[in-house]
Amino acid sequence: MHLLVPAADRAASEMPGVRSHHCFSFGDHYDPANTHHGVLLACNAEKVSAGRGFDTHPHRAVEIVTWVLGGALVHQDSEGHAGIVYPGLAQRMSAGTGILHSERNDRPEPAGADVRFVQMWLLPDEAGAAPSYEQREVGDELAAGALVTVASGDPARDAAIRIGSRGATLHAARLRPGAVVDLPDAPFGHLYLAAGSAVADGTGPLSDGDSLRTVDDGARVTAGAAGAELLYWEMHARLGG
Repeated sequence: MHLLVPAADRAASEMPGVRSHHCFSFGDHYDPANTHHGVLLACNAEKVSAGRGFDTHPHRAVEIVTWVLGGALVHQDSEGHAGIVYPGLAQRMSAGTGILHSERNDRPEPAGADVRFVQMWLLPDEAGAAPSYEQREVGDELAAGALVTVASGDPARDAAIRIGSRGATLHAARLRPGAVVDLPDAPFGHLYLAAGSAVADGTGPLSDGDSLRTVDDGARVTAGAAGAELLYWEMHARLGG
């Protein structure tokens, strides 16, 4: 089964200097029919203006994976981790028993540029783990144009970063125009087209911000004339199952 969710159908929220679009129920936007897919709780597209961002706030019992599309995001947390997240860097924060963090567009260069990123939340298998943080460069692998395994909780998978959800694996690709990639079959799949355009066999065209939810299936995706950047969660578990 394939379910296309157009970008225009996403809920939107706004705060000073921050514009967000949500693939699932989030914050004040609640739809009981759209709370998750598999173990994926959130897939938020964020645009943050210079000097703005998300000031220090708490998280608990959630795995957060951040994927920057443009600009640079400054991360700081109460466990002493600090760094700059940029395109081609995979980043994960496990909130565990509780953590405070901030994410801001505070980097001085390039002056005035927005930061664009996708943030994805998953339910961990165990809620009582200590908070932790991990990041790793995957730019060289992405440049090859193939599907890159960015994050996984499956110990049998060779992934750039580890997450605490054993049934979930995140793949990413930057496809040149006309390039084709086969997304793995899975009980639950979530494809998010982060940039560009593409066509998914059996579904049709996808534009920037569209998402495709699959059940007991995969998908063959062909990049459009401007290429495509995509994020695909391959999930072998679901909430409550």
